[in-house]
Amino acid sequence: MSRAHNLQDPFLNILRKDRIPVSIYLINGIKLQGQIESFDQFVVLLRNSVNQMVYKHAISTVVPSRAVQLPRFNPQNPDEELDADDAVAIDTATD
Repeated sequence: MSRAHNLQDPFLNILRKDRIPVSIYLINGIKLQGQIESFDQFVVLLRNSVNQMVYKHAISTVVPSRAVQLPRFNPQNPDEELDADDAVAIDTATD
């Protein structure tokens, strides 16, 4: 059986490893800012002046402060990453 590829984990992991500042918007409209310290299946730990544990089900949007390069995956083999030339850029620039 083919396993679906998870985009969420690589995205959050790049933000964590590169210490990219993020704005996290909750479904109630509250905006949180900081760096992603860690994450698991259910929560994101956000670090700013204090550490905050944010439940993923409460998150509407995660906006990085700069563009992020996500690896592309082979649809026939989700475990295989394609070349860096095939990376997907996510541009988060706002006017």
